[in-house]
Amino acid sequence: MRLSDARVVLTGASGGIGLAIAQGLCAEGARVIAVSRHRDMLESLLLSYPESISWIAADLTTASDRSRVLLAAQAIGGINLLINAAGINRFAMIEQLDDSEINAMLAVNVGAPLCLTKSLLPLLRKAKSAMVVNVGSTYGSLAYPGYATYSASKFALRGFSEALRRELADTSVNVLYVAPRATRTSMNSVAAQALNDALKSGVDEPQQVAAAVLRAIANDHRDLYLGWPERFFVRLNTLLPNLVDRGLRKHLPLIRRLSQKPTKEDLKP
Repeated sequence: MRLSDARVVLTGASGGIGLAIAQGLCAEGARVIAVSRHRDMLESLLLSYPESISWIAADLTTASDRSRVLLAAQAIGGINLLINAAGINRFAMIEQLDDSEINAMLAVNVGAPLCLTKSLLPLLRKAKSAMVVNVGSTYGSLAYPGYATYSASKFALRGFSEALRRELADTSVNVLYVAPRATRTSMNSVAAQALNDALKSGVDEPQQVAAAVLRAIANDHRDLYLGWPERFFVRLNTLLPNLVDRGLRKHLPLIRRLSQKPTKEDLKP
């Protein structure tokens, strides 16, 4: 897909990865409908590219706000690219989460992109060439302690992407599943950052992830897994999950400690 010809609905547009994708799309000349709950982080883009990007305030877990996104897409003559980048996360053991937190994570990370995609598919089908991009996570293939609910939501999004691609195999709509590794965004709590530091995990900048996503869109890819050795561990988990189990078990004391309400002493690597 030529990015300059893209007419895009982008969710999570004010977040770290979403905002970086929005910046890249505007720079390429795409027409972007930026969807987010908050406008502040988008102000600079809205001023710099007034003819390229517009903003819609939306809670995508509600049918009424998803309908407003559909109306906006129809108003620009349809779309050929949907990027589901909205998501929420919390680093915590499952017992530490309230039911409301679990349900919110599943609603935003799974329910919202499925329902929005369903709503926008008729417009995407009308395009000569179109794509749905679902931004998942390495944890959608490599389930990690401290991220049970988040992993469950991203496993679901990966499964949805695979099934949707097969449902649309005889149409002009492709599906790209993106699996970033840890990325430096506000989604990461202080404790999550401390865990990454302690384990010496690689952390990407949002701009790096966005650039890779835009290349994958331009080249009509099906999957994009970011980071090494994360890609290796995803493959190893498929072939030898017991080996990964043993490797992660030794980190459990650290994960449990950091997942508690942290003190300054706890946050030392």
